[in-house]
Amino acid sequence: MSRHVQGIVATAEGEPVSLETIVIPDPGPNDVVVSIAACGVCHTDLHYREGGINDDFPFLLGHEAAGTVEEIGDRVTHVEVGDYVVLNWRAVCGECRACKRGQPHYCFDTRNAQGTMTLEDGTELSPALGIGAFCEKTLVHEGQCTKVDPDAPATAAGLLGCGVMAGLGAAINTGEVTHGESVAVFGCGGVGDAAIAGAKLAGASTIIAVDIDDTKLEWAKGFGATHTCNSSNDDPVEFIRSVTDGNGADVCIEAIGHPEVYKQAFDARDLAGRVVLVGVPNPEMTIELPFIDVFGKGGSLKSSWYGDCLPERDFPMLIDLYLQGRLDLDGFVTETIGLGDVEEAFHKMERGEVLRSVVVLDDAATDGSAS
Repeated sequence: MSRHVQGIVATAEGEPVSLETIVIPDPGPNDVVVSIAACGVCHTDLHYREGGINDDFPFLLGHEAAGTVEEIGDRVTHVEVGDYVVLNWRAVCGECRACKRGQPHYCFDTRNAQGTMTLEDGTELSPALGIGAFCEKTLVHEGQCTKVDPDAPATAAGLLGCGVMAGLGAAINTGEVTHGESVAVFGCGGVGDAAIAGAKLAGASTIIAVDIDDTKLEWAKGFGATHTCNSSNDDPVEFIRSVTDGNGADVCIEAIGHPEVYKQAFDARDLAGRVVLVGVPNPEMTIELPFIDVFGKGGSLKSSWYGDCLPERDFPMLIDLYLQGRLDLDGFVTETIGLGDVEEAFHKMERGEVLRSVVVLDDAATDGSAS
């Protein structure tokens, strides 16, 4: 029996989102219906609304979510009804060339639900990142559900579904930050601050936050930055060298996705240092680097996809660290809002007023009472 629920839809490029009635079909053999408790407002959702991902409108937005499994298909073995899960967009297939060579965190054929969610008139919806969680319930593939400790409130746990995981993973997985290293993070929004938190978890001794907004730099201190640089006032390359004995940082993480910022990260690293790009550039951007410096400085230039995470490995571990008080996921939550407030949350994001607005759909989402 299909379900009629409320969800947030982007109907046309650049147009304000609207609250619509969504029809959730019965789950297919490997599909799962999840009752959403909370979902973060991620910049990727804004990209969808603006047509920056593709033009498969209308989109059911939202993807950074946690909730409870409500119904499962007849072949589902990965989760059971009642499980508390964080949704992910890397449901590994186990069969592609990346999976077969032992790199499932690069899976090239991740799974999505077989069924299709629609509007009441039958118009098919494109769920953001195959999830569509600005909705009271959503339909996903079983592999998109990662069980975590229900003591973690959904407002915090759901953030691992995208932006926070991207930043943490950029430092821990892609950048491979180790004890005693120096790390510079360019851009201190949600992803950048998560990279700072990841560098702190990994034992970095010097963590430099770079941004043009003093408020964001203050936020960065709360996540572990030991030094801050407002790059509208000071040359970030020279600043980073000045606090690393003239050498540059071992790891430079670019969390903006802008060619000029990437060049700064490239120039600010030490010999044999690593540059990690986790910020998402737009398709028109190009970059030019001195080829001799690409060779002469050694090290590596890496891109980080979803923090190179493996949800089944990383989500439970990070939730455990959160419950131990070692990872401040609550610090990313600037405000909690209702479904009808998503459009204004986009504007707050554009103005740089929030790290994360989190849509709450279940009163238990804020108190870790999923159990």
